[in-house]
Amino acid sequence: MRVRKGVILAAGHGTRLLPATKGGPKEMFPLVDKPVIHYVVEEAVASGIEQIIMVTSRGKRAVEDYFDRAPALERTLHERGHQERLAEVIDIAGMVKMVFVRQKEQNGIGHAVLQTRDVIGDEPFALYFPDDVILADVPASRQLIDVYERHQGCVLAVQQVPREETASYGVIGAEPLGDDVFRVTSLVEKPKPEQAPSDLAIVGRYVLTPDIFAAIERTEPGTGGEIQITDALSILLREKPIYACRFQGERYDTGRPLGLLQASIALALLRPEIAPQLRSYLRSLDLDGGA
Repeated sequence: MRVRKGVILAAGHGTRLLPATKGGPKEMFPLVDKPVIHYVVEEAVASGIEQIIMVTSRGKRAVEDYFDRAPALERTLHERGHQERLAEVIDIAGMVKMVFVRQKEQNGIGHAVLQTRDVIGDEPFALYFPDDVILADVPASRQLIDVYERHQGCVLAVQQVPREETASYGVIGAEPLGDDVFRVTSLVEKPKPEQAPSDLAIVGRYVLTPDIFAAIERTEPGTGGEIQITDALSILLREKPIYACRFQGERYDTGRPLGLLQASIALALLRPEIAPQLRSYLRSLDLDGGA
């Protein structure tokens, strides 16, 4: 069955970006002139996703409003003759069909995914963590969908990380199948470096089959007392093969201050109307001086 639905998890508190997230959702923080969430939706659409289920929570109304029509703003832009900006604003509301689902309790990623079951139904779906903005010639989720279409099983996005950083990720044991595709042999959530089965860490893109919902229901709370998607996948792995794709592209963790800055610079350098001035500014900095 074709992957035509995508789930974006936008219910987290954004504690790594406090105090800024006290005033608004991290998903709405700007990267150049678009919010983080916009780039993730663009990736989904470019990957062939036709409907997005956005999981939000209390305090995330701005995310929903961003993808809605804004009659007062549209009228003002029209009256002032800003037709290009007007078309851009209208296009945002028409990017893709969207459904918004609330996660009323912060019980972990697995719990958040489970909230989408009625909308997903009996279909495979792509899963997106919006903290991860990935720049790639072929969208990262499209790369995973291609692997799913060949193997007809869950596919996890992985990248190599230094061993000392494995405690920040879910990590897989893996059997190489060629072309940066692996068959997963084990999954461990946030292992100590000496206990990690490899240096392949799971990052924020997945293609999941609907079997994941039953596995989540059988998952006990794990790290942090939350229902972890990695633990649910471990249960599913006992019954069905799971695959991993070492995607091609540059990943930025915008849920951290440094990652947010790095993503902003990388995206700005891709913009011809901004890049020359930005390069000039960066060259002018005294990077070795200062306090």
